[in-house]
Amino acid sequence: MTEIIAALDVETIHKEEELLERLKGVVTHYKIGLQLFTAHGKRAVDLVLRQGGKVFLDLKFLDIPQTVANAVREAQRLGVHSISLHLWGGPAMIAAASAIRPRPKLWGVTVLTSLGAEDLKFLHPQASVKPMVTRLARMGLDHGLDGVICSAQEAPSLLKTLGADTCLVTPGIRPAGSDVGDQRRIMTPGEAAKAGIRYRVIGRPITKAADPRKAAFDILAEMRHAAPHSLEKS
Repeated sequence: MTEIIAALDVETIHKEEELLERLKGVVTHYKIGLQLFTAHGKRAVDLVLRQGGKVFLDLKFLDIPQTVANAVREAQRLGVHSISLHLWGGPAMIAAASAIRPRPKLWGVTVLTSLGAEDLKFLHPQASVKPMVTRLARMGLDHGLDGVICSAQEAPSLLKTLGADTCLVTPGIRPAGSDVGDQRRIMTPGEAAKAGIRYRVIGRPITKAADPRKAAFDILAEMRHAAPHSLEKS
């Protein structure tokens, strides 16, 4: 079972409204990230909620435990479905965020999909992506995390190591032949559909398309063709 999260990485409320109207009935989950939330805050969230959508608030919280816990509490008041936080904040930060009740789903960022093996050399000369992703994911889940954000390339090994029911959220999904932008560790929708991923965050291939609705339909069709049972309603 899997779902698309359409990334509303736009700069104006007008563009957000346009996308929501075009994608209504095709997409249920929407990501609101740093740009749109910084520009329009609660208004951007409310637009999605009024259309019956669910919001993934992707602000990647990273701070001392109490500050992050307080931010989680405020996100709950906004009515969002899920939020992201950086697992680099450590066990105490994750535990403090998880202890908030009620709260949105907590999805932990392992290693950004814009980073490759060479980029991790700043941490340690022998640092590598997959072991670090696994280590961070296990730590987060052990301290109350609801899901793990990773690239689709790490998904198969994570599901094998952590369990097939682990909730994975994967950005960096790009249809074959599309512009990869600043993403490094990517997969096509078809490839990702075979990996057992719960949520796939897809931005520019949908939102920058001449016809976003058709682009979303085409991606869903590719996913269905690759893994016919992966799009069952959850």
